[in-house]
Amino acid sequence: MKSICFFLMCYLILLFSSYSNMSFASSNEPKIVTAAQVNGTWRSNSGTFKVWALGKQRLQVEFFGIHEYGTEAEPKANTGEGSGLAFIEENVAIFKPKGTSGDCRLIMKFLEKKLLVEQRGECGFGRNVTASGSYKKTDDQKPSFGKL
Repeated sequence: MKSICFFLMCYLILLFSSYSNMSFASSNEPKIVTAAQVNGTWRSNSGTFKVWALGKQRLQVEFFGIHEYGTEAEPKANTGEGSGLAFIEENVAIFKPKGTSGDCRLIMKFLEKKLLVEQRGECGFGRNVTASGSYKKTDDQKPSFGKL
């Protein structure tokens, strides 16, 4: 009987010590980002985003993309660009560059150290040029817009 009580006491101590270390934060909580987290220049091997928070859930955004092909002796590339306002809620911004077709949308998800972009629809950036991908922040300063 003593061994059962001892075992039960050890089990309860272990259970309550584990319970007190549990996090009650839900994984579904909104992930709010600050202007400092989104502002700056973001780069990948095939593109650049310039982002600046304007307030009221609006971002000024410019994109420049490139698709390189050809040979080393004769390199070639297609390029594309877009600019305009994006609207951000929590950590996701929706960007429709000016002058693109009706179904073009860039879904920009700001994470701790990267920007994930998903291009939806035809944006007309140039043959095989896409904004989709993972971007790393390379500069926190206010970008120079209009100078891609």
